[in-house]
Amino acid sequence: MGLSRGVLLLVLATALTTEPRASTDALQRFLAIPDPTPTSVRALRHLQAHNDHFEPDGWMEVWAELDRRGFRYQVVSQGGSDYIRSHVLVAALKQESELWRPGTDRAGITPANYVFEDRGLDGDGLVSLSVKPRRRDIFFVDGSIFLNPADGDLVRLQGRLTKSPSFWIRHLDIVLWFRRVAGFRLPVAVESSANVLVFGRSTFRMSYEYESIDGIRVGDPQPQRRAAEMR
Repeated sequence: MGLSRGVLLLVLATALTTEPRASTDALQRFLAIPDPTPTSVRALRHLQAHNDHFEPDGWMEVWAELDRRGFRYQVVSQGGSDYIRSHVLVAALKQESELWRPGTDRAGITPANYVFEDRGLDGDGLVSLSVKPRRRDIFFVDGSIFLNPADGDLVRLQGRLTKSPSFWIRHLDIVLWFRRVAGFRLPVAVESSANVLVFGRSTFRMSYEYESIDGIRVGDPQPQRRAAEMR
């Protein structure tokens, strides 16, 4: 179900011999960590988008559900630019619905899909690895992953999509943050920026608050009613 974060390398002399091993070990642990996919998820999503040609920004809150029947969403509050809501936010949700397929993992971060290269530690103390896709696909990112050095779990994925989702979109850069929820690795926020033909640079952000996973309640997210609360 499940896509971006400057890098500061540590260059202390004492780290020169231990850093590569730590990174290699983190990658091995990452690849070995079980990554099950939940059969059903319900979450409150907060979406917001901005384009220099439109004021104000557009925003929405939606209940989103994923299960074996597919992806569904229900808008519970919205505001700002009508154009941005209809042409960016709703369009993004509809595209997710069209692209989502149960039981598939086309973009898994695995050796079958990516080539990994050690980049040491970043400024946050995370293990940084470049990821180069083995083929071009709308789901693949050319960029970096950032792992927790303690257990090798994925914290962040950032880079540029290797294939644009639309003729109108150019240079789509994306950042995805992850965390474990009820034992599942799930996205908690995504940010993207792109050049849109005619309209110029656009930015998009979506965050997730999970209510239930596989029918078990894991949180109690509440919709926010004012545009200011989306910022």
